[in-house]
Amino acid sequence: MSRVALITGATGGLGRELVGQLLAAGYRVRATGRDRAIGATLGAEFVAADLTTAPLTALVSGVDVVFHLAALSSPWGSSATFQAINVTATERLLAAARAAGCDGFVYASTPSIYAAPHDRIGLTEDSPVAARFANAYAATKYAAERLVIAADAPGFRTVAIRPRAIVGPDDTVLLPRVLRAARRGRFPLPGGGAAVIEPTDVRDAAAAFVAADRHRAAAGGHAINISGGDPRPVRQLLEQLFARLGRAPRFVAVPTGLAMTTADALERVAALLPGRPEPPVTRYSVMTFGFSQTMVLDRARDLLGWTPQHRIEEMIAFALPEPTGA
Repeated sequence: MSRVALITGATGGLGRELVGQLLAAGYRVRATGRDRAIGATLGAEFVAADLTTAPLTALVSGVDVVFHLAALSSPWGSSATFQAINVTATERLLAAARAAGCDGFVYASTPSIYAAPHDRIGLTEDSPVAARFANAYAATKYAAERLVIAADAPGFRTVAIRPRAIVGPDDTVLLPRVLRAARRGRFPLPGGGAAVIEPTDVRDAAAAFVAADRHRAAAGGHAINISGGDPRPVRQLLEQLFARLGRAPRFVAVPTGLAMTTADALERVAALLPGRPEPPVTRYSVMTFGFSQTMVLDRARDLLGWTPQHRIEEMIAFALPEPTGA
């Protein structure tokens, strides 16, 4: 009998790719997410649910493994909202899955927990998290990750996957912000873009989640870093992205110290404004583009049998349409 999987956040980019890979692997899939229209196109059973408040018993009934991808993923927002969506919903879903007799729970965590205003090269799962989290997203994702790992037990194996900067056709986090900056014709670049980044192709990220269930006996109780394993200077990556789109914004080098100071000031001002609008630059965006972060992928290889299969050029070709002119 095929395994039954529940995917939360299934209407996002990673969720859609994971639905496809699980169906191809012979799983039966139940999906939930915010967008009913997209949900209807997934080719899986779709159930609308608010994970923060709705009863979850029916959602997890008959499910073998939960892939919990749903989250508020943004560099800016209300701490209370992040807490409700990223922590409370995870806690409720863990309890429901355990009570329903699920034997696996795979959680989408984030390496944003490492983000700091300095380079972090060769990060392992035992590397310390940031002394001060970059934002409420990182803080609440780490709090939820700790709940997930603490819930691991015989018969209910839990795994946290930390994918670095997932990029794919349905990306709603990294690429849209990059493209908005490009449309302005100039792209301020902390440190001139010398920092290195290693984004993850969405196909590789989804494959790691499938592997986490397949190898749950070995991986249970572990957090696991994944990335594309193909570090490139930020400026080189951006030039490749923009070339694919037929755009050529002017890069403006900004000292990283000045960029961090500016972002901090903008965040303080935005926090005082009605509605707390997202500032044009955040501390997290400066950390992402101004400081290097690379991963050691040994644990993913040893516990999951997983290594990334797609280099940056393949990722860009998959994620972005053909050039349409400047």
